Amino acid sequence: MAAASGPKPTSPIAIDGPAASGKGTLARRVAEHLGFDWLDTGLLYRAVALSVLDRGLDPIQAATILNLRTLGDPRLRDDAVAQEASRVAAIAGVRAALLAYQRGFAERPPGGRGAVLDGRDVGTVVCPGAPVKLFVTADVAIRAQRRLSELHSRGLATTYSAVLEDLQQRDARDSQRAVAPLRPAEDALVLDTSALDADQALAQAIDLIERKSGGSSGMGSANA
Repeated sequence: MAAASGPKPTSPIAIDGPAASGKGTLARRVAEHLGFDWLDTGLLYRAVALSVLDRGLDPIQAATILNLRTLGDPRLRDDAVAQEASRVAAIAGVRAALLAYQRGFAERPPGGRGAVLDGRDVGTVVCPGAPVKLFVTADVAIRAQRRLSELHSRGLATTYSAVLEDLQQRDARDSQRAVAPLRPAEDALVLDTSALDADQALAQAIDLIERKSGGSSGMGSANA
């Protein structure tokens, strides 16, 4: 896949939002569209959580010695790991240990063209100077239905009420924690995906990115 020619696109692009808002899928597709590298920062916290659960490590120790090769472990998508990740992400020492890697990825993306990072605090803490920041959100009832469908597709038995309660608890932890709480950056563009499918969300995100960057110059699709 050849990258688009022309001026280097605006980078990094910071995409934040609550669980099941669609930000991860959107971030991956934005990165593919632009020919950028993508980092799901939440996977770093899930990898720390997995080390805590598997090896009984102290969360800060687990973050300090994190092996990035574990980011491909399919168990990172397990609900128990997600729950533990939400807890360890509230620990200041864990966030500090992972911050340098995230900033390094944003400043020096592996492909050299640009970076898209998604998470809970990319626009507010990791990359506060990012020229383009999106905050992706959706009604919690819709997010719960999306997560329920995802879990069922993976063969996991659960109920809508259980998923809704889980999301509400995670939202409360993420938004109320003392360190790097979940909130839109002051200059973030808010994208509500409640009534959007994945293609519509991508189209609106690219439009917002192009407008924020002053037009489509250099922001063309790598798939064009």
